[in-house]
Amino acid sequence: MNKGFFMVMAAQALSSVADNALLIAAIGLIADLSGPDWMAPMMKWWFALAYVVLAAFVGAFADSFPKGRVMFATNALKTLGCLMMFSYGAFGLDHLHQLMLIFVAYTVVGVGAAAYSPAKYGIVTEMLPPDLLVKGNSWIEGLTVLSVIVGTVLGGLLISPQVSAWLMSFNWVDTLANNSAQSAILVIGLVYIAAAICNLLIPDTHAFYPRQQTHPIALIHNFRRYVHILWSDKLGQISLAVTTLFWGAGATLQFIVIEWGAQQLGYRLDQASILMGVAAFGTVIGAVTAGRVPLRRALAVLPVGVAMGLVVLLMPLVYNPWAVYVLLLLIGALSGFFVVPMNALLQHRGHVLLSAGHSIAVQNFNEQLNILLMLAAYSLMLWLGLPINGIIALFGILVACLMLAFMRWNRLNHLANPELGKLIGQTSHGTALR
Repeated sequence: MNKGFFMVMAAQALSSVADNALLIAAIGLIADLSGPDWMAPMMKWWFALAYVVLAAFVGAFADSFPKGRVMFATNALKTLGCLMMFSYGAFGLDHLHQLMLIFVAYTVVGVGAAAYSPAKYGIVTEMLPPDLLVKGNSWIEGLTVLSVIVGTVLGGLLISPQVSAWLMSFNWVDTLANNSAQSAILVIGLVYIAAAICNLLIPDTHAFYPRQQTHPIALIHNFRRYVHILWSDKLGQISLAVTTLFWGAGATLQFIVIEWGAQQLGYRLDQASILMGVAAFGTVIGAVTAGRVPLRRALAVLPVGVAMGLVVLLMPLVYNPWAVYVLLLLIGALSGFFVVPMNALLQHRGHVLLSAGHSIAVQNFNEQLNILLMLAAYSLMLWLGLPINGIIALFGILVACLMLAFMRWNRLNHLANPELGKLIGQTSHGTALR
């Protein structure tokens, strides 16, 4: 690992911490303004939707310039969204328009995050050789999950009465901020600026791609072709299917844990958020452990995904707090362990077949689309009045069965082409393995 890679990690950590802390601060602002309950989840929905809508364009953008500069520009857009949210009360807007400005501001942050992602992951393939991709991805994924935890905790601390009062004791903060949420956003803005400084320190990898298309219709047409290429590749399709399932299931599991904690364990929201942190910490452990898996053995971790789905089925059976923590830690560790090698394999095949930026854009499109679909299905089940333990059972069975299907799919691919495994790690650009 070189110094440039560690600078990418630092920039990613700071930017992700700020994203998650800003969401908590935004929810605090909405509460202060007595906004509707649906506004907070709708912000999260639009944040994910930005990845889907912009997928055809952000890959070309990431491959048109040095990726460190792309990360700086998109991080600047996030900072702009943060500034918009901070200034919600500065324009004499009425109550409704203040709420809408907060909503739009976080959507701007989502647009920046969607454009940031292909550069963030794409530069890893430019900096590291194939035999270090799994290790590099394990660090990036582990750090990303850890930054989600730190960002959520930081956001909660910053809007807490004690920390807010301490921040407002500084004259410059008291002059600029009118309430606890604004003081929190001010600090978060400084975190974004620190991330931007790290972006500027990322060295140029001197990786060059063919001149990128700029016409929107042509970009959409090309993106459809990229999606087809990656789904047609015998190695790419399996890793893409697994990572798409993982991110959709992971996002849904967060909400399931909150509801399960409330209904079965009698936990308040702040207590249930600790359960989310435990599962996320398990994901960090699994992701770091997966760094020892060589790229050529990436497909060997597929059974771990089946195990994760089956372990989820144990959730309705546990009540003891320590048993709950151990179970969620195990679920997180299993998920982190099986997704990191799949993510590395997908990025490698995408880099070989397409380019770093375009392959990550295809990956984000599929993953974020599945997040929207699975969250919609979860919301529908709640609306229909299904008990949370029944939803957990359906969720666990769905994950286990889909992973078994992916394993069979992979087996059939290898039967059709026995030399398939030997192609993992090739570095020349080519066509999809059909």
